[in-house]
Amino acid sequence: MFTTFVGTPQSLTGSTKDVPPEGRAPSTSKQNPSQQKRHQVARACEWCRIQRIKCDNRVPCGNCHSKNRQCSNRASGEFRTLPHAYREIERLRHRIRDLESQLDDERNDSQATLPTPPVSIENASLGNHSSFRTPRRRQWDGVHISTAHSQQRTWYGPLSILYFISRMNTHLTSALQQPHSDKQIQPNTVAKLFWSLDCNSLGEDDGPQPRKDGHVMESGQCLTAVQEEYFLNLFWQSHHSSLPILNEVEFKEHCRSLWTTPGKSRKPSALVDIVIAMSMQYGMTIRTKAFAGTEVDADDPTIAGRWYYRRCQALLSRDLESPTISTVQCQILSVIYLCCASFQNMAHSTLALAVRTANMIGLHMDPPADMPTTERELRKRIWWSLYNLESKTCMKLGRPFSTSLSSIFCDLPADDHETARMAGSDFAPLDENVTWLTYNLQHTKLVLVVRSIHTALFEQCLEIHSDEKGGVIYEDPAAMKRCADSFSTSIQALRTWVQEVPDILKTDRKGDGVPFSTNLSALAVEQFAPLWLQRQRLLLELLYHNLSINLYRPFIIFSTTAQQNESASQQYATLAAEHGMALTNIMHQIITQTNILAGWHEAFQWQWNAAITLVGYLLASTELSSTAPVRQAIDRAVKVFEVFGRSFAAAASAAAIVRDLVEKTDFVKERARIRDAQARSTSSTVTNLTSDNISSMAHGGGDFLGPMGQDHMNGMFNGIDEVNMAAMQEVLAARPLDMSFLEDGSDGGGFDMSFLPFTSF
Repeated sequence: MFTTFVGTPQSLTGSTKDVPPEGRAPSTSKQNPSQQKRHQVARACEWCRIQRIKCDNRVPCGNCHSKNRQCSNRASGEFRTLPHAYREIERLRHRIRDLESQLDDERNDSQATLPTPPVSIENASLGNHSSFRTPRRRQWDGVHISTAHSQQRTWYGPLSILYFISRMNTHLTSALQQPHSDKQIQPNTVAKLFWSLDCNSLGEDDGPQPRKDGHVMESGQCLTAVQEEYFLNLFWQSHHSSLPILNEVEFKEHCRSLWTTPGKSRKPSALVDIVIAMSMQYGMTIRTKAFAGTEVDADDPTIAGRWYYRRCQALLSRDLESPTISTVQCQILSVIYLCCASFQNMAHSTLALAVRTANMIGLHMDPPADMPTTERELRKRIWWSLYNLESKTCMKLGRPFSTSLSSIFCDLPADDHETARMAGSDFAPLDENVTWLTYNLQHTKLVLVVRSIHTALFEQCLEIHSDEKGGVIYEDPAAMKRCADSFSTSIQALRTWVQEVPDILKTDRKGDGVPFSTNLSALAVEQFAPLWLQRQRLLLELLYHNLSINLYRPFIIFSTTAQQNESASQQYATLAAEHGMALTNIMHQIITQTNILAGWHEAFQWQWNAAITLVGYLLASTELSSTAPVRQAIDRAVKVFEVFGRSFAAAASAAAIVRDLVEKTDFVKERARIRDAQARSTSSTVTNLTSDNISSMAHGGGDFLGPMGQDHMNGMFNGIDEVNMAAMQEVLAARPLDMSFLEDGSDGGGFDMSFLPFTSF
């Protein structure tokens, strides 16, 4: 049967394709065999599907567009087939690769066009600044530790003392086979007990709120005019000579202007308040002599004057939008107050605010030429004092710097006699070219040199660490050797600074001792020198040793092998201990024999830094014979802490911590010594016994299991310690002995003992 199909007329399809005459089949002989297959669509639009006509992938489709109809194909980004989606994904991948390649080319071109910075003490940080933006560079991780009342952890860099404590704790945990928390090596401070200077615990209120007049102090908490004068005079005798950011004459005139009504409180002043707070913090420490104990309370001398500190901050909040030089002065003094109170993170935050405020008023720039010389030099001293404080804090915490040395910074402050005379303080001239301002200049130069070395060391270790395949840099002796080789070049700048320090700023030594050295000679303190000069000499040398400890300490490696002694970094680890011993020797003599540094919180923190470094070196050292001087220095450090502990609890707590660490270190070293002695004894005994018996068995002596065989076995087993005996039992359990040689009166000559673990000795 035949079926007749009726086609759709051409006029209804809208197609322009030729239709052969009716009744004639299309000719196949004229078709092009290479003609492309008709493009198909995954799904026709609604109208084309109803009409059963060919649709396309255009939006709208060709049929709807020609008839001006509303096409259902509206989503231009919609892919209706899996091949279409794959092709689009591949196209986008190629596009991303092209864009990334163009971006890399742009970065390379921009870095190539950067001008080479001039050679300076900050050349390492400026020259390698672009490397910090490399996304593929691996970071040298620090450590997150909780150092305050809250359990919230904060980050400290790999060159900080807290990172060193974390490494030491890891080693103690492994050696003692029990957990050892980082908080066990943190002195008790106000910051660990209270969350603010108001001595409020978490969950309590925010303390006293400011009144409408801006005060946060009641009338009973304010000092009288006589009491304030006492503490203000104490400031000029203590902090002023080492931190010359105030003009004494102008400050005293400002104070007199605040007492307008006799018998009543003075007008509020943020600068006067913070100076009184610092003086009370220092003065109450040197007046407290009968204090004992390691617990901190609200009466701790380190937070004396906190109400004046709070009122200073409340008054400073009014100047945030229009800061002045007085604002920066208050912020610098606030940082020192917080550091002495052990609120390190609050101090760091305030320090960042001080740097930004100084930038707002242009202290980092050279003062205008028409400005009076007195004010010009004061602005320079304020900026460089802020720079020193920020650099020392960031190096101590291991965090990035907020300031960077550049060509637009102002010149270093002058220290000539005319400048010293106009600074507002009446100090005796020291030498032809040395004044009371020379200490501040030498202090600044020292910080600049150490900061450049610190930056170069971090950059070098980071570069080497990024080149390695993985792991910790301390586990790779070759990487540490490369760091030590690079460090030997940059450290020369510090030795040059020592040679340029004026002799008048050096404390003499008894005998053939040399200042700014590590020969541990006794100090010859000048008896009739003014107190401020004696303190300047000591602070400069102690700061030198403290910063040197920070530079050399990263080369102390906690390892259970003898690789440390073979490493080139061992000499720098030894130098860290030598500077720690030198600092401790100076502190012990000065604290126990004089009152020059009594109540000086920064000196206590330097001693803590040195003591922890000495304990870490003692723990990491593999030779007990060379650590006797280190142990003696640690005992002196404990004595220094005990003297400071009569004034504030943090020092007494530090003494207890160091004593506990020394006991644990002695236990670890003694156990290691006994283990090594047993290993050497066992090795010698087992080697002799096994060689004799194996030789006898090899020659078929026949007495291995003879009448004396039991004695031979007892002698061998007595020479094996418990560790090797356990290992032998594991081998015997895994590899049962074939005792067939005992049959037929065999003498055991074919018994192979080479697989037993103790024969390897």
